Amino acid sequence: MYTIHEQTWDFVESTIIPQYPHVPIEQTRAWASYQQTIEGRTPWGVLSIARDGVVAAYVSLFDYQTHGYHYLRSHHGPVWVEQPSEQEEREALEALRDFVRAKDKRQLFVRLSVDADLDICQPVLSGIPYDTTVFVDVTGGDEEILSRMKTRGRRDVRKSLREAPVTCADETEQALESFREYYAVMEDTAQRDGFTPAPISDYEQMLACLGKEHSRVFAARLEETGAVCAWSLYTISGTLATRYYAASATEVMRLHVADRLCYFELCEVGRNGIVDVDLMAVGSDFCPQLKGLNGFKCKFAKETVRVAPDRDLPVRAGAYGLLVTAKSLRSKLRGE
Repeated sequence: MYTIHEQTWDFVESTIIPQYPHVPIEQTRAWASYQQTIEGRTPWGVLSIARDGVVAAYVSLFDYQTHGYHYLRSHHGPVWVEQPSEQEEREALEALRDFVRAKDKRQLFVRLSVDADLDICQPVLSGIPYDTTVFVDVTGGDEEILSRMKTRGRRDVRKSLREAPVTCADETEQALESFREYYAVMEDTAQRDGFTPAPISDYEQMLACLGKEHSRVFAARLEETGAVCAWSLYTISGTLATRYYAASATEVMRLHVADRLCYFELCEVGRNGIVDVDLMAVGSDFCPQLKGLNGFKCKFAKETVRVAPDRDLPVRAGAYGLLVTAKSLRSKLRGE
């Protein structure tokens, strides 16, 4: 039998987190401190999920207020001590649903990472969930990192080291002082790839809140002009680093700059005690929309890794059903 208990971050950090080799940055106190600076997001609680009195997982939840309703959000949570069976996951989520329903009548659903395709969950109302990522082992030094790549990855990196006309460096200090030069590259990337970038304040706030302990910015600058032409923003949680954001200028798309910068980043974080780097989200049958990312990311490791995708856990089934109906009607009106 599963039971849910409210906890403090002090308890989680001293008692639960030490059991995990890798904790996602989104399930840390540092991330919670950052999230509460964003309008419409409020810390709701950090909970332990216990089975027969023994902690099996924990989850950090935020209240999201949008379009006139509330729901709870947990990025990359719950974090499990051991991977649960389908039945165990179902029972834990049922306990969590009942706990939320009893504590907060405003909440319509909980969006969290659920491994099994359970009938008590629904596909997310919004966003692009993924079930596959790329983890790169960055231990053993530069040559070891290179040797663990696919053949194509090694070839492209070596070519980039010979030909890419850039210098790469850790520019965290510069990015903390001013993010404008980096943001201009993101705007270029967004225009080229057809998306709307987050406001510059989002990146500035993220860096300021996470600080140098939990974030790094790496950049490539053109040797001829000294201008930033590509950059990546990493989050750091223990021995896990995540390549959270990346951007590159259109003018260097054919110059192998992205390969050179990514290899530099992997080697640099490896030298600083990181064990694994999560390149985040690649496409799969579950999420074919992201398959365009596979060509670049998948060459840095020989295998992909399956992860639990985001799903919605309805708390108030009737109200959630109305949201699903409203979304369907909007899609029909738009001809989607």
